[in-house]
Amino acid sequence: MKKIIVALSLLLPFFATGQLLPVGTDTKNAAFQLQKFTQFYRNLSGNYMDTINNERLVEDAIKKILSELDPHSAYLSAEEMKPVEESFSGKFSGIGIEFNVLNDTIIVVNTIPGGPSEKVGLQPNDRIVSVDGHSVIGTPQSGVPKILRGPRGSRIEVEIIRREASDPLIFSIVRDNIPIYTVDAAYKPDSRTGYIKVNRFAQNTMKEFTDAFAKFGKIDALILDLRGNGGGYLDQAILMSNFFLKRGSLITSTEGLHQAEERFSATVNGVFQKGKLVVLVDEGSASGSEIVAGALQDWDRGVLIGRRTFGKGLVQKQFPLIDGSAVRITVARYHTPTGRVIQRPFTAGDAEGYYEDLKERISSDADSLNTGGEQERFRTLRAGRPVYGGGGIFPDIYMPDTTIYSMYWSKLVRMGVLNEFTIHYLDQHRNEIIQAFPDFDHYDKAFEITDALMEELVAWGVQRGVERDPDGLAFSSDMIKTQLKALFAQKLWSMTEYFRVINSRDPIFERALETLRDWKTIPAARGVKDM
Repeated sequence: MKKIIVALSLLLPFFATGQLLPVGTDTKNAAFQLQKFTQFYRNLSGNYMDTINNERLVEDAIKKILSELDPHSAYLSAEEMKPVEESFSGKFSGIGIEFNVLNDTIIVVNTIPGGPSEKVGLQPNDRIVSVDGHSVIGTPQSGVPKILRGPRGSRIEVEIIRREASDPLIFSIVRDNIPIYTVDAAYKPDSRTGYIKVNRFAQNTMKEFTDAFAKFGKIDALILDLRGNGGGYLDQAILMSNFFLKRGSLITSTEGLHQAEERFSATVNGVFQKGKLVVLVDEGSASGSEIVAGALQDWDRGVLIGRRTFGKGLVQKQFPLIDGSAVRITVARYHTPTGRVIQRPFTAGDAEGYYEDLKERISSDADSLNTGGEQERFRTLRAGRPVYGGGGIFPDIYMPDTTIYSMYWSKLVRMGVLNEFTIHYLDQHRNEIIQAFPDFDHYDKAFEITDALMEELVAWGVQRGVERDPDGLAFSSDMIKTQLKALFAQKLWSMTEYFRVINSRDPIFERALETLRDWKTIPAARGVKDM
């Protein structure tokens, strides 16, 4: 009897804290489950035998919950939010340089035109050795922004070593807002054609885009390059679509369980409603890029060339949390004007499989037939051309990835050898290259990456732990030379010149030019109409 009483006394606290639920209580609704979780956490934090890392437990719980949903709902810590906000706000406060770290030293690769560093006279190849009296030798690449960035109007004292100066030089720089550009390149491949490459949709994208377009003057054709553009701000993607469409044209619509259907249409007549338009896309084109590509294809406004896009058609809404962190929760799906679903299929909770599927699609060249397979067929809104739904935007003209990759080239890139060698070589030869080739046109026509220069690159790689690979080098030699020449051009002039070199040897870009030249004979182009 005594044993029974002891046993009951041990169990009593558990019975005492329990509650009988009223008949008919919906135990599956969100409010009940939240109450249950709160009750659990209070009991845990108030009774667990050891100290609990509350911050880590809560973050892990949030991440686990989101991982069981779709592949794009995500948690971002307060620290992760800072660079994200800067990336899409279009600016940050700093001294205005492009930099790299070579041999433990911060090297100025370029000064941003009009930025604080250019104004005080910093130059490419200057080596930053101390900031505000403290040595920065040995600072890792990831740590440099924390040192150089700061509030607008704050002053920073930078000590640099310049090759032609016998003593270190001191510069006092007042930090200012530094724009983050989303238009990588804008130029005219010929007198009547413009080319614009947009890397993402940020706060200032359409201002950059329209400024670049205006500088072309009168053109008959445009190549819009959205390859590798992972999206960004929806309003900027809507505005870019509107640039090519007439007022009232539906651009995209969204639907979700807790979201009223929204329809986004062109609010004004677009600037470039007439004229030939080619849009370049690939598996890196996602979200906002797919909205633009899908709208222009559905309205028969442009010819899409490249490879099937990523297939990210889920709308995320960002909700700030109390400590500066945030959650991005998927609230709806995007549809193209014809009703196509952009999002490719996924299994909830299987993010790894979702990305493996994309990798397999790319490696197997699975879209090469471009017949749509089992994909649902739709018809464009003006010409009635067949287009396909069910995951990404299928291009009108498919182009396989013909890049001549090798493991050797991959190692040179991944180990930072190509970039480091570019800085090293220009440190030694910048002035003589500029003297020999005073502008990009001369450089593009006459500068060559010689076998001797390639041997220097190989030797530099060996010093950095990338073993010599004659077969890999032979296989990727032409592409390595192209990339090296493009990197030199970028650091001598700008990113536009980098793409002028790359595009001149890019079969997809060449196909775009051919399509524009032979517009009336291209089946996909015959269906395209001026708005």
